[in-house]
Amino acid sequence: MKTAPTFYTERLILRSFTFEDAADVKRLTSDPDVASTTDATEQPCEDETAEAWIQWCHKEFEKGTMANFAVTLRTDGTLIGTVGLVFRRHLPYKDASLGYWIGKPYWNCGYATEAAKAMVAYGFRKYDIDLIFADYAKRNPASGSVLEKIGMHYAYDLSEEDMIRYNIEKSEFVK
Repeated sequence: MKTAPTFYTERLILRSFTFEDAADVKRLTSDPDVASTTDATEQPCEDETAEAWIQWCHKEFEKGTMANFAVTLRTDGTLIGTVGLVFRRHLPYKDASLGYWIGKPYWNCGYATEAAKAMVAYGFRKYDIDLIFADYAKRNPASGSVLEKIGMHYAYDLSEEDMIRYNIEKSEFVK
């Protein structure tokens, strides 16, 4: 099975998910506050669903349609969330959608910003894409703050579910 590369930030390790992560994925995504801000897994996440989601992440990485990483702490390897890109490289698109969630016990520590910034850098360096975008719900302004901190800017409002789109072009990306 082809796995995503592992890379390191100041406080985090971003790596492929393993089936051993299923219990932590279930625990973190079962929190209603986390579940209400993501559609990455079915809520609440059952063990089998978490394992199927992990398997799906690996299959999509092998197909080249997605790169999804487990976000873990460098200090002890604790799984705290996920960050990833979903690619649209068919004409007329040459971009990717950024997505992430961090478990509630790890909110307000800057981990989402650190992981998202690393993912944007990875996306622009590794893949032939011109733009990375992210959508967030107006009821979740903290996510909008993360996007601004990593250099993304307002693009437009989406009609569905009171969502806002932010983006960054490769030419704007510095690093």
